Amino acid sequence: MEVLSVNISKPTIIVWNKKEIATGIYKKPVDHPIFLETDNVRDDTVSDRTVHGGIQKACYLYSADYYDYWKGLYPDLDWSYGMFGENITLSGMDEGNLRIDAKYQLGEAVVAISQPRQPCYKLGIKFGNPKVLKDFILFGHPGTYVRIVKPGAVKKGDRLELIEPSNKNSIRETFAFIYQKR
Repeated sequence: MEVLSVNISKPTIIVWNKKEIATGIYKKPVDHPIFLETDNVRDDTVSDRTVHGGIQKACYLYSADYYDYWKGLYPDLDWSYGMFGENITLSGMDEGNLRIDAKYQLGEAVVAISQPRQPCYKLGIKFGNPKVLKDFILFGHPGTYVRIVKPGAVKKGDRLELIEPSNKNSIRETFAFIYQKR
């Protein structure tokens, strides 16, 4: 899996329920490496630490392989990597092959797969349509959050390479379990 883009954001103010709220979902590609720290990506905006960032959600990865699907559903948006709020956009990433607690070399960093992304209302605001939340859940490819085992820099062209497998559930299985109808 190859890193196609590294993405960070500055704080953006949005209006939701007549309130101004800061968000970091408007990530844009950068031409320099990003640095994965223990609980976040250095110089990236994480506005609500109760649901983003921290040890289990230090960095978010999403597959570029799914972008064409989304462009078909939402063709009028201004598309660039980072569209889903991901810090790292990769080619060839399949959540069915990413197992919880498996460890990967990612540039200079070592990361462990931690949990699938669960979409929040801010994705709906960014896409201009709250329906994207349902579409995201039904599509079943949520990307993954990672824990940072060893901090380090990551840049375009680096690779995500398995160094320690796990026999735990995959990100896809975990995501399906979260949203299964009871």
